[in-house]
Amino acid sequence: VVFLARRLAFMLGVLLTVTFLLFAAMNVLGDPLFNVVGFYAAVDCDAVLAGEIEDVAGMGGTSFGDCQVVAAAKEKYHLNDPLPVQYGHWIANMFQGDFGRSYKNNMAVSTILGERLPKSLLLMGMSVIVALGVSIPWAVAAAYRANRRLDRASTAGAFGLLSIPNFALGVIFFYFFVVRWQIFPSRFMDDNLGSRLHSLILPAATLGLPLAAVYQRLLRTDLITTLQEDYVIMAKAKGLSDRWIMFRHVLRPSLFGMVTVVGLNTSALIGGSIIIEQIFNIPGVGRELYVSMVRDDYTVVLAAAVVLTAGFVIINTAVDLFYSYLDPRVSRDA
Repeated sequence: VVFLARRLAFMLGVLLTVTFLLFAAMNVLGDPLFNVVGFYAAVDCDAVLAGEIEDVAGMGGTSFGDCQVVAAAKEKYHLNDPLPVQYGHWIANMFQGDFGRSYKNNMAVSTILGERLPKSLLLMGMSVIVALGVSIPWAVAAAYRANRRLDRASTAGAFGLLSIPNFALGVIFFYFFVVRWQIFPSRFMDDNLGSRLHSLILPAATLGLPLAAVYQRLLRTDLITTLQEDYVIMAKAKGLSDRWIMFRHVLRPSLFGMVTVVGLNTSALIGGSIIIEQIFNIPGVGRELYVSMVRDDYTVVLAAAVVLTAGFVIINTAVDLFYSYLDPRVSRDA
């Protein structure tokens, strides 16, 4: 319980720190007011409202009424407050599910992301299933035949997958499986669960196979080391089957290193999904982040970045908790 409380407190601290840095960066590097009032954000409206600058609306300049709109926008979005106070208002609204409204189409950001987040989660979940489903039996087969022909072939295959970037693998898969052979659709199909899963098989394989190569190399090494332990040799001497020894005594202690890497590779999974969603026309959070950046839609960019970052932190915390389940000494030492 103490270990769980500490990990959750640490996760909350990281989330608050990261969201503040993202909020500060978006405010310093961009101008939220410009997204609301356009070029009027560059006008010294304080001077206009104070009468220090003449109202020149008749000559195509800025009017007193225009500057009243600017002042109202600053008040509405707390832009007159210091940055920490602005962040306080924003984070309080965020915890209530209010991410603001898009400056481009006036839709609630929570609605925009709520429609896209399930698709991204399904894609990343299927990618992890592909990665683990391929890497574990692949590593077991290679470890049992270490330094033999099968092991050398699997090593070559793993390094081959690692040498191909996600976007290049995605383009290759798209060309052959979508354009040439027409096995999979060219865009995300949202008719029912079956069509969703079918349209995500290829993107999930694009993301999952390079990760499977990473996990396979790591797990293979740990399995070979564990197979040389005294208790494994004793189990073989007792006449236990290789399958029983592998899945009863060898696999679990060998998973520790891979579990850690699965958590650390979450950032690669999230970053890769942004690119893969573009290639396979998946309307997920990554695609929305890219489109909003092109459109300079400040609130959507900030919210999407926070959602993806929060996902990374939460997944890594979950991996830590799972690691403590595999090895209870971790929670005791903490």
